[in-house]
Amino acid sequence: MKGTLTELNAYPLKSGGGTALRSAELTPRGLRFDREFMLISPGGRFLSQRESARMALLRPSYDGEVLAVNAPSASPLVHKAVDDGEVLDVRVHRTDCQGIDQGEEAAVWFSEQLGTDCRLVRFTGHRPTSRGGGEVMFADGYPLLVISAESLADLNTRLDEPVPMNRFRPSLVIEGLGPYGEDDVRLLRVGEAVIEMVKPCARCLITTTDQETAERGREPLRTLATYRTRDRGIQFGYNAVPRALGTLTLGDDIEVLEPR
Repeated sequence: MKGTLTELNAYPLKSGGGTALRSAELTPRGLRFDREFMLISPGGRFLSQRESARMALLRPSYDGEVLAVNAPSASPLVHKAVDDGEVLDVRVHRTDCQGIDQGEEAAVWFSEQLGTDCRLVRFTGHRPTSRGGGEVMFADGYPLLVISAESLADLNTRLDEPVPMNRFRPSLVIEGLGPYGEDDVRLLRVGEAVIEMVKPCARCLITTTDQETAERGREPLRTLATYRTRDRGIQFGYNAVPRALGTLTLGDDIEVLEPR
C-alpha cells in the first residue's frame, strides 16, 4: 500500500501555533526544532492550551538561532536563543527533564500575553519516550504524530461543522492509506526515512480549541468519543518514532513496509 506526504508541521514552542513546512530534516527527536521551547509555571510545570487556550494564538518560528513569536495586538518577540542560562528542572506530564532559562525579556513578554506568570525554557539533556526506545524534546511523549487525511475527512462527515487538521496538531499528514489506515501500520517509509508507529494518540481538550480564535467548544471530541474510544482514551492519529533518518519533503511517496 502506498500514499503521499501532504503536510509537514513543526511546533517550535510547545502548545504554540504550528509552522507549516515544505521540507524538514527528520532527527532522532522528530522534525528539527520541534518543541525545543516550552513555557513553564513558577513551579516548573509545563503550560499548554489545556490551561491557557490563548496559547493557540502564539505564532512562533525558529531558525536554530532566533525564536520569533507573533501574538494578537502585541509587538513581536524576537529572541536570540540562550544556551548558557540557568538550567532548570521542569516537568512534562509525569516526566522530569531540564530546560535552559531564556531570560527576563522573554518571561515578561509571554507572561503579558497569557496573563499568568511564566518563563520560557529551551530543551537540554536527554528524554526517552515511554515506549518504542525513542527520544523526544518537550513533546508530550513521542517525537512524531501521524494522521491520515482520510481520517479527518471521515470525521468531518459526522460533524455538523467540519474542523481543520490543525485541531489535532500532527507532524505528518498522509494520504492514500484510507480512513484510520494509520492504525494498521507498524513500519512506514516516508521518502528516504522510516518511522515506526508505536502508540495510538489519546486526544484531549486541545482538539476542541479553535486554533485561529482560541475559542472552545465541545467538538470534535464529543463525536470522536462515540466511535473512537479505545483503552479508556479517545484515539485519533498515531504516535511514531524515527527508525531511519533523512529529509522529508511534501509529495514524498509513502510505503507501508510492515502492517500491524
